[in-house]
Amino acid sequence: MVNANPAISSAAPPEKSVKGQSATEKKAASSSKQDSGSIRVGIDKIDALINQVGELVIVQSMLSQIGSSLHEGGDNMIEKLFDGITQLERNTRELQESVLQIRMLPISFSFNRFPRLVRDLSKTLEKKIDLQMIGEQTEVDKTVLEKIGDPLVHLVRNSLDHGIETPEVRREKGKPDTGTLTLQAYHEGGDIIIKVIDDGAGLNRERILSKAIERGIVGEAEELSDERVFNLIFQPGFSTADTISDVSGRGVGMDVVRRNIRDLGGHVSIANNPDAGSTVTIRLPLTLAILDGQLVRIGEETYIVSLVSIVESLQMQPEHTKSVAGSSELYRLRDEYIPVIRMNELFGMQGGTHDFSDGLLVVVEADGQRVGLFVDDLLGQQQIVIKSLESNFTQIQGISGATILGDGTVALIMDVPGLIQRHHECCIRKQRLSNVA
Repeated sequence: MVNANPAISSAAPPEKSVKGQSATEKKAASSSKQDSGSIRVGIDKIDALINQVGELVIVQSMLSQIGSSLHEGGDNMIEKLFDGITQLERNTRELQESVLQIRMLPISFSFNRFPRLVRDLSKTLEKKIDLQMIGEQTEVDKTVLEKIGDPLVHLVRNSLDHGIETPEVRREKGKPDTGTLTLQAYHEGGDIIIKVIDDGAGLNRERILSKAIERGIVGEAEELSDERVFNLIFQPGFSTADTISDVSGRGVGMDVVRRNIRDLGGHVSIANNPDAGSTVTIRLPLTLAILDGQLVRIGEETYIVSLVSIVESLQMQPEHTKSVAGSSELYRLRDEYIPVIRMNELFGMQGGTHDFSDGLLVVVEADGQRVGLFVDDLLGQQQIVIKSLESNFTQIQGISGATILGDGTVALIMDVPGLIQRHHECCIRKQRLSNVA
């Protein structure tokens, strides 16, 4: 492995200065002075501190709830209470940001492996490839950094193997012999965006659709947008390659890429430009500990939907709905029909609103698919602390975690891709039962 830090290379003997002190010793002394303001902290201690900050956020939320519930009497004390709460909110936010910053590392730790990988693969594939890396100092949570490495490796291998053409083919297309592969990272809002861009042949829409129909993934009569077609490459085991290749994962990797990114609370999308290349965009949260969420009420229960997944919320017009035999109800949203998921039925809950005119539709999107979540009401937005369920419960499809609200109640956090998959499986079961009947 190439040593990326020349300061720790031992290839050359240290040069002695005039005063007898080696240049290496001087550099070490200088480095020691520069590092005097930093300490090495065990990751377990940082995790414990993050949990404590999470509890502090919960206490602050509880105090806010109490303050809002006080009676009108005692204006002076109430004013002081709210002054204290305001200060607590400010201190909590600053502490939270400081603690989370401790876990942040530049994405160069992940990008640094690719120059050698690209160099070796370009020789194996007999292709000329120029690797460009942009935004290497963009910071991301350590856990995200550790888990994003393998998906990025597969995406890079896939671009080199299937995307960028050989020099001969590129020459015939009027392209330069050398193809360009770009890795780019930057912050956008509360997320980190990572892009893998190549200037190769792009995705072949007809070939992908033909393979999907051949495997029974989609029907011949289905009309799919380009986005839906390109997302088919994330189906388990999907590949359009005629021959097995050791370079890009034998056709079983893109579904793993999407699953790993979903596990990190992110999503992946593809933009295609025929004969000019493709762009794979990964959107990930900066941290896995905090989430900006929309509170929704379903029956008597409160759930959380990540704001990142929400496209819009609206009051439904019953005349815009229709039912499809063996499928779900559909709602006409401007120029398209989207499936409607009745959340109380999906979770098997008693009560809740059944009339579309009495509830609200929360339109969410994941992996290029839009659906409407039919809920009773919207209860506001807030930043919540994510609590894992895995230590106490088996994995529940459509639920990614839980949080404690200001009034002390527990609210489950919805996993939008899981909800869509769960709804799809329910529709398939209904269709099979109707066929049997």
